[in-house]
Amino acid sequence: MNISNAYSAFTRRKLIAGTLKIRKITTGENGAQCGGSKQLGEHLSPAAERLRYILNEEDDMPTPTLFTEMDTLQREGGELEWKESARWVKFEEKVEEGGERWSKPHVSTLSLHSLFELRTCLQTGTVLLDLEGYSLPQIIGEIYFRQIEEGMISPELREKISFVLLRKHRHQTKKPIHRSLADIGKSSSSSSECPSRSMNDIADTPSTDQLKNKFMKKIPRDAEASNVLVGEVDFLTKPFVAFVRLAQATTLGGLTEVPVPTRFLFILLGPQGKAKSYNEIGRAIATLMVDDLFSDVAYKARDREDLIAGIDEFLDEVIVLPPGEWDPKIRIEPPKKVPSADKRLEFFITLFSLNELGQVNGTAGGGGGQAEDEEMPPQHELGEELAFTGRFCGGLYLDIKRKLPWLPSDIYEGFHIQSISAVLFIYLGCITNAITFGGLLGDATDNYQGVMESFLGTALAGSVFCLFSGQPLIILSSTGPILIFEKLLFEFSKNNGIDYMELRLWIGMHSCLQCFILVATDASYIIKYMTRFTEEGFSSLISFIFISDAIKKMVGSFKYYPINTDFKPDYVTTYKCECLAPDLSEFTPCRLIHFLNVTGLDWSQLSKKECLKYGGSLVGKTCKFVPDLALMSFILFFGTYSMTVTLKKFKFSRYFPTKLRKLISDFSIFMSIMTFVGLDMLLGLKTPKLIVPTEFKPTRPGRGWLVMPFGKNPWWIYVASSVPALLVTILIFMDHGIIACCGYHLDLFWVGVLMAVCSFMGLPWYVAATVISIAHIDSLKMESESSAPGEQPQFLGVREQRMTGILVFALTGVSIFLAPVLKYIPMPVLYGVFLYMGVASLSGIQFWDRIKLYMMPSKHQPDFAYLRHVPLRKVHLFTLVQIACLAVLWTLKSTFLAIIFPIMILGLMVVRKMLDLVFSQHDLAWVDDLLPGKEKKKKKDDTKKKGKDKDKKKAKPDDSEEEVRNSSVCCPLQ
Repeated sequence: MNISNAYSAFTRRKLIAGTLKIRKITTGENGAQCGGSKQLGEHLSPAAERLRYILNEEDDMPTPTLFTEMDTLQREGGELEWKESARWVKFEEKVEEGGERWSKPHVSTLSLHSLFELRTCLQTGTVLLDLEGYSLPQIIGEIYFRQIEEGMISPELREKISFVLLRKHRHQTKKPIHRSLADIGKSSSSSSECPSRSMNDIADTPSTDQLKNKFMKKIPRDAEASNVLVGEVDFLTKPFVAFVRLAQATTLGGLTEVPVPTRFLFILLGPQGKAKSYNEIGRAIATLMVDDLFSDVAYKARDREDLIAGIDEFLDEVIVLPPGEWDPKIRIEPPKKVPSADKRLEFFITLFSLNELGQVNGTAGGGGGQAEDEEMPPQHELGEELAFTGRFCGGLYLDIKRKLPWLPSDIYEGFHIQSISAVLFIYLGCITNAITFGGLLGDATDNYQGVMESFLGTALAGSVFCLFSGQPLIILSSTGPILIFEKLLFEFSKNNGIDYMELRLWIGMHSCLQCFILVATDASYIIKYMTRFTEEGFSSLISFIFISDAIKKMVGSFKYYPINTDFKPDYVTTYKCECLAPDLSEFTPCRLIHFLNVTGLDWSQLSKKECLKYGGSLVGKTCKFVPDLALMSFILFFGTYSMTVTLKKFKFSRYFPTKLRKLISDFSIFMSIMTFVGLDMLLGLKTPKLIVPTEFKPTRPGRGWLVMPFGKNPWWIYVASSVPALLVTILIFMDHGIIACCGYHLDLFWVGVLMAVCSFMGLPWYVAATVISIAHIDSLKMESESSAPGEQPQFLGVREQRMTGILVFALTGVSIFLAPVLKYIPMPVLYGVFLYMGVASLSGIQFWDRIKLYMMPSKHQPDFAYLRHVPLRKVHLFTLVQIACLAVLWTLKSTFLAIIFPIMILGLMVVRKMLDLVFSQHDLAWVDDLLPGKEKKKKKDDTKKKGKDKDKKKAKPDDSEEEVRNSSVCCPLQ
């Protein structure tokens, strides 16, 4: 075969038409190294049908991960040897000759010419599938026997080819081989002369260096190897090409850098002068072997044509970068998120199935396909939890049925080191919340409810909910709207002579009954009408409340501990404060008798407290001087927040090993708190500290732990209380509907029960706390371990279990006995935690991203998907409507109209429905979810793979963090 006149294959598979056309175009001098010269024209190929059949086969055994190593033939000291030049687990790593190290993992960039040549090599070379091989010499023997039979090489080349292929392999982990003069003398000056020494120069068993190679940690345990050998020799006039798939993966001694059994072997030896071309062909096959889809084809291929079809599919998805606009020397960093191979496979199979139905080109009626700017995003699929059963308590029954099988794993999966960090973080957030809202409730209700009731209620309600609920990752807590409702209810009771605790008890009982009615009638299906518009408005409001409360507390400390701006160091000698004895003429008889009992005091030596106690007065410029506690409080507040943000992102840092970075990231909040608590103790300033109750008794003297339902209010109160109870029920329903995404009926049932229990005990009412729940989810996120070098960890789901919540609320309950320890925690540190939770819950919300677009020029705006399909002016208009709704909610929250706040949350759904009159369905589909209409569910394509078990605890690897933040709680598909 004349190499210079060879043909290269240009392949183009047209999935839109449902067929694959292969055009083989002749080339000139720079043609394929392995091609043959045939007169070819355009014709239809059965390759597409072959590939479709292969990929659609059911197979219980998953395809192993492939480690690919490419060795090139080189001459060292007059001897030939194979030297490792590159390796792949997912991305390419190249041996840096000058630096004597591995390069950073990068995306392989291939030339189209090398892919065409590779295709031709597989067409004309030897392909052995399911070869029974046990050693490299035996496999090589099978290859050249086959080539001799087919007349591809002459028998006299057998020994020379064997000699070259069995040379030693020098891997990057090894030091350069230093041979003795005797060994060099034995070597031939030319590779065309066969030496007298052993033909099998490669080791039969893995060496010590291979067994101790630390790179094995980056390779999955079930991985197999694919070896690529390319090189040029002077005794061949045409290429020697072979592709081998072994029936069973076999460890071939020193062939591979790591002791991984080899399944595939690609060999390319050719005439001299084409080394660069051979190298590029080797990189092409190596890259293909680590491609998820092609590796699946390689494992399932029945013959040569199946492999060719796999290359055709790869070529169809190749994207070309113009050489004049891109420097090929630039190494492309691995992406943070790689498209799923399952989606590629599903798309490929589905297109062929639609082709059979005649529906590929647009609609079934034969319409044209959609333009890119007319595409619609994937529709949000509603889970079966929101299906209307039409049966009494049908949804509750199904929720219990779905959750029961997972109860054991909900316990034992909580025993993980990640849970420790989550418990410490959420515990501090819960006790801060309990103290803050407990204190506010005490002020609002004249101590009928206070910090002690807040601690006990949080522990009781949270523990019960985490034990029995459908979504145990939700954190129950007092919230701003509930606090406002309690304040207005107490003022109403006080002004009208109604007993507050008894009225509150009946409101709680009515609310409990109303929750039971909603559960029994499957009313939770209404949640499906909540779109991103409603969810983001409510979540943003709660996040802003957390942020504003944290800032207000810090601003308040500046008022309570003013900074001493009038202090002048030069006048320090004039600053003093003296305690003067009181004037006896101003004393009453009683105070005079008391004063006579303490005569003989040295007033100048008394402390400030003693001076005021005995009736003395303080005189001087420094009597009101205090250290700059406000400034120190701000340092603790902002330092805690900024350190937490920094450490949370530390897992993406370039420093330290992966496990250490992840550990620091998981414990970021705990480390920040401990750091600034230690700083506060070191300085010894009297910053405001956490105040925890020390005695187990009601805050208000004279009230017990139980509230009697009768005897203090008129009978009509027992009936009329159902009206305000309806507002509480709406708030509970909306709160849980927005935060949770499964177990709606079961959760609502237990919240109703806890409403009644807390009402009887005079404890605060508890609903789902949006920000703390999101923080709980965020602390339990699971990410894939970065096994492949350069591969970014992918979000896998949430470690859903019950133990973290139970431990958090158990610790909250015993916190009254931890006062000696907790009293050292400065309140500004906890305000910093509040600020972090509020800011962290905003990140990833599309509403917040769209607000930032107002301040960005178009050329600097991120490449969001909705900006590709919706005009910017309409995006701004949609965001403006959301901002206006949020402003209305914020205003209502801060006025006497706050009692109708729950109804206004429902009003968001009405506003969203009215947006259908302003925006097109196409635009709403991109910036928001479309409102569900009638049940229109398309049957899944029969070509999709069946029988794949869905993991309870893990979402798909390509699920984004943003989805978890937006939905707050990611529930498994059960």
